[in-house]
Amino acid sequence: MPDKKKIKNNIPEDIDQVKFVPIFGIKPGIYLAVIYGIIILFLLFLILFLPGIRNPGSVISIKTEPWGAAIRINGVYSGAAPIDIFIPRGQHNIEISLPGFISESFEYNSGSRVFASLFFPKKTEHFSQLSAFLTMEFIAREGAEFAEWSFAGEPGTIYQIPQTLSEGVYRFAPDLTGNGYGRSVNDLLKASARFAHTRAGLRDLIRAKTLLDNGGLSPSPLSLLTSAADILEFLNDNPISALWLGSVLTSETQLLLQSSSWFANAMEGLEYNDGVVPSWGGTVQAGPISFRMVNGGIIPYSINFPAGNLIETFYISETLINRDAWDLFLDNNPFWRRENIDWLIMEGLVNENYLDPTIFPGSPPDGIFGISWHSAMAFCEWLTAYLPEYLSGWEIRLPTEAEWEYAQGAGLSNTGMFWEWCEDYYAPLGFLSAPISAINAVGSPQRSLRGASWINPPHSISPLTRASLPPDHCSPFVSARPVIALRRSN
Repeated sequence: MPDKKKIKNNIPEDIDQVKFVPIFGIKPGIYLAVIYGIIILFLLFLILFLPGIRNPGSVISIKTEPWGAAIRINGVYSGAAPIDIFIPRGQHNIEISLPGFISESFEYNSGSRVFASLFFPKKTEHFSQLSAFLTMEFIAREGAEFAEWSFAGEPGTIYQIPQTLSEGVYRFAPDLTGNGYGRSVNDLLKASARFAHTRAGLRDLIRAKTLLDNGGLSPSPLSLLTSAADILEFLNDNPISALWLGSVLTSETQLLLQSSSWFANAMEGLEYNDGVVPSWGGTVQAGPISFRMVNGGIIPYSINFPAGNLIETFYISETLINRDAWDLFLDNNPFWRRENIDWLIMEGLVNENYLDPTIFPGSPPDGIFGISWHSAMAFCEWLTAYLPEYLSGWEIRLPTEAEWEYAQGAGLSNTGMFWEWCEDYYAPLGFLSAPISAINAVGSPQRSLRGASWINPPHSISPLTRASLPPDHCSPFVSARPVIALRRSN
């Protein structure tokens, strides 16, 4: 039988033992307690005191109405309200700004708290009710941004678009409704509706309308009824809006819409010019270009324009701008020569394809191509000086889309080689009516094109087909056809 290990004080003899000995006569139990206490105190110092000593300061909680204002500390951007910002101890300047609102600034003396500042920092609160100015201009700007985003198409999982229109209305609605601008903003929303050709755009538009009718606050039952009544009136005034809703609503809702009597009635009579054929008149020569009169009339319905669109009598060029006319223009306006392309690009008037003969070598030798909307407008302004005296109250400009389409009904000759610049801002839903002042205020990042080119399959093009490009874009498939029209009053 093996020997049993000797055990002393209940501890086997083969187990190593650590023994603390007195230090300077102090027993281990006492000095170990002191050491542990010092460690604990040091940790407490690191957690509770050191942050406040090393980084003294306080937190200011800034809220604004409307929210979203930029916060700058000593001129440095620090975020947008509502926000909590830690500010070092001392005197600081805080500026609160939001486009369209009067900026505010104040001096803030940031104190500090030493104890437990990591968990419970010294904190103060500040609230600013911002005052708006130039509200209509900024609402128009938000409408213009809404129009720009509309060309991005329907958002998906990869990207989203901001609700710029409704956010702008939210910010300015209290000031707008309080100062009697509600009708003017409604007009801007009507102009913006011409770009709501996606579901995201339609949601933003409806949200903007409901916020406007309730002064920027969450809608009440009464304000929702008011908004619904206005929307129904707008749809009733624009019968072709059935096409719009039919393209942006969900498939289930589309079926309900298309089965309604309202949709059936709206679709009746949407033929080109509704059978109206305008007649030609005499001709006018302006410099090297010959124009032919188109007698005015009304386009009762079009898928591109509001019902009852009135067309005043005008003259339209029998051909596109020819090379002889363009060369004469360049002789009188050397600024527009291609050798100045770097300057023209810097000014945002053309792109790199401006008047480049190498990109379309098969073009007609007497035709002009690769011109921007800006250069075509400059040509028209120059050509106005060649009008005969009896047309002194008239001007030469690019045709509106309505004039171009109306002239098609009179048998406008289209070479089939070029798209043609029109004067209008391009809106995907051009058939929705809005005051011209609101349309001009919202604008558009693109200008309208009508016609066709040889690159387009013939079956894909009709007199109603529309296209668009940015006004500085120069394409080998784009030219222009000026018109003579009564000069507009400023």
